[in-house]
Amino acid sequence: MTEIEAMKALSMAIVVGLGMIGPALGIGILVSKALEAIGRNPDATSKITTNMFIGIVFTEALAIFALVVGFIIKFT
Repeated sequence: MTEIEAMKALSMAIVVGLGMIGPALGIGILVSKALEAIGRNPDATSKITTNMFIGIVFTEALAIFALVVGFIIKFT
């Protein structure tokens, strides 16, 4: 493995690792608050769950962008 290839692999690992921290924290907070809201108002479970999954999808998109940037760094 050349120095450039090693540098690309390390860069990919750093970009993806740091890029996953934000979405992981965001999803954790989002789900905990949704469960808290369901505990306070069980009648609104379906509405809260729907909004929670929409929020998870948008937050997960950020993690996918980080992965794509990591692959771009690795394979260019």
